[in-house]
Order: sequence, then C-alpha cells, then structure tokens
Amino acid sequence: MAKNYYETLGVDKKASQDDIKKAFRKLAHKYHPDKSGGDEAKFKEVSEAYAVLGDEKRRREYDTYGQSFPGGGAGGFGGSPFGGFDFSQFQQGSGNGGAEFDFGDIFGDFFGGRQAARAPRGRDISIDLELSFQEAVFGTERSVLLGKVSTCDTCKGTGGRPGTELETCKICGGSGQVHEVRNTILGQFTSVRTCAACEGSGKIPKEKCSECRGHGVLRKEEEVRVQIPAGIENDEMIRMPGKGEAVKNGTAGDLYVKIHVKSHPVFRRDANHLIMDLPVKLTDALTGTTVPVEMLDGKTIEVKIPVMKRAEELLRVRGKGIPAPHGKGDLLIRLEVALPQKLSGKAKKAIDDLRAEGL
Repeated sequence: MAKNYYETLGVDKKASQDDIKKAFRKLAHKYHPDKSGGDEAKFKEVSEAYAVLGDEKRRREYDTYGQSFPGGGAGGFGGSPFGGFDFSQFQQGSGNGGAEFDFGDIFGDFFGGRQAARAPRGRDISIDLELSFQEAVFGTERSVLLGKVSTCDTCKGTGGRPGTELETCKICGGSGQVHEVRNTILGQFTSVRTCAACEGSGKIPKEKCSECRGHGVLRKEEEVRVQIPAGIENDEMIRMPGKGEAVKNGTAGDLYVKIHVKSHPVFRRDANHLIMDLPVKLTDALTGTTVPVEMLDGKTIEVKIPVMKRAEELLRVRGKGIPAPHGKGDLLIRLEVALPQKLSGKAKKAIDDLRAEGL
C-alpha cells in the first residue's frame, strides 16, 4: 500500500513548508530512539516523510506522481539506516538540489550539534517586600540583607590567591571550552561545553584563594539597597539586574523584588487616583460646607463641599492624588449623607416645619 506522507506527519496537503517542518520536529522529538519511550520504526517513517515533503521539488513530484515518483518510494530508498534513505543528500548547501534544511539543526537539542557553549549565568533570586501605603505612594529606599552566592572579596572572582600567577588550563588548552564528538544514527555531532577545570576562563591560578577555595564565588550575607519608585502598586515586581547570585567567569543573576502594599485606614487607590469616603451631615449636605482633609504627607487641605443634590456624590480635587510621570492623579471623595440615628424633639419640630414647606 502506498504511503501517505501527509498523514504520517499529521498535516494537511495544503500545509506550508514551515508547518511541515514544525510537525516533523514534534514527531522526531517524540519517537527519537535515543529518548526514553522512543520508537525507531515510527522515527524512520516520519524521517522518510519529511525527507520528501521537506524538499519543495520532491514534494511537487510526490503530489504529482505519488510514492512512485522518480527517485521516490521503495525503489528510491535502498541501503540507509532509515528504510534505505540517504540523509547525506539533504544537508544544507550540498549543491545537489536537495532540501534547504539541515538535520543537524533539527536534532541539535538532542546532541548539542552546532551549538556554542554559553557563558554561565548566576541564579535569579526573588524576595517579598512589604511597604506602607505612604511608602508606595511617595517612594522610598529599603536595605535588605540577603544570604546568597557572591563574588569573593579576597580574590575578586579570579579564584586565585592575590598576587599568584595564572597558567593555561591543560584540559581545554586555554580556550575555556571543551568540544565533544558523538556518533549517532544520524551521523556525527559536535557539542561545545564550558571547561569544568577552569570554569570557562582558560586560566588556572597556581595557588587557589584560601577564602573561596578557587571557586571565585562563595555564599555570604550581602546588603542590597532597593530603590522603590513613587506610585508603585501592590504585587508589582522590581527587577534589579546583576543583584542575584554570582557565578565565576559569568554574569550574575537578577534580583526580583515583589511589592506588597499595606492597606490604609482612610485612602485607597485606583491607578494614580486617591479615593476616600467622607460622611456628610444632613444639614451640611443641604447648605454646603468646608471640611479639612489630612493628606498622606501630613498636610491638611480645605475641601469645599457644595450643596448636594443626591444622597451620594463624587467630588474631585485635582492634582492631589498619586505622583505619576506626567503629573499627579486626583483625589476622589465619595460624599455620602449621614442620616441621624436619633432626633430630639426640637429637631423633629424643625423637620415637621420643612415637611410643611414641601421639603
């Protein structure tokens, strides 16, 4: 029975070349025989399908003639480890009209093929910091004491005793990298990793630092000053590059500070606006008044309350909110008429007089 390469890869006949490549990558990862639970037979099938559909010219021939197209099908696959298919003709830049892809690129993550060693990077650290409502609004500075891996102060990260000479690493020859060649069923793959002996520096001190024992880093307590910007919100994160854990001959990780803002007994916030509730006496609501409001900075402002037309109203005081890059927000005061719980006889008579006037 003729094979349907599109069904093998699980793609539609109208699929783009990019979709075909993605489908093959997924299936190749799933069935690769070097992986736990892999299936060599399935891997051969998807490899054969991709070898045809991954090449636009061969794909056109396959779409036109089916599996028996010239050079295709069982007659065209003889003698290779994958059902007789010769992968060598599909290496990029081979000059023989093959597909424009490279299996070394596809399986690089299995074997490290064609991947250069990356510079080491220290571990990131995350901490939680609680602020008062005022500190979040106006900004502040906090000092935190962290126990983390830091650069050795004695050797300044070199790993050697101060003043000692450095010699070329005999393992990597001074390159800081070690090349490893692996023979696989797909061919030979080369990977590059950081030299463990010199930790990527290419040099080894003749005498190791007595403080860090040659590692260049050690765990210690370090004070870090955290600048809190004005207007920061609850659950926001501050990223401090290079303030995480250090690593020899590499880049230090980052420090992430998650902010937790305490609630305030009077104010709450909405973006850059401050919001407060203000109960207003019935007489003040009917005639208007002026009330003092103590702000977060300790200063008192006089707020004029106009005659209220409804039991609840919103009063806006511009420029008295939270600092922002383009100016302060506003103070929003929710006015609510506070009805008396008890009335004296005199008050009841006054209300009766108002009722008589139709109020």
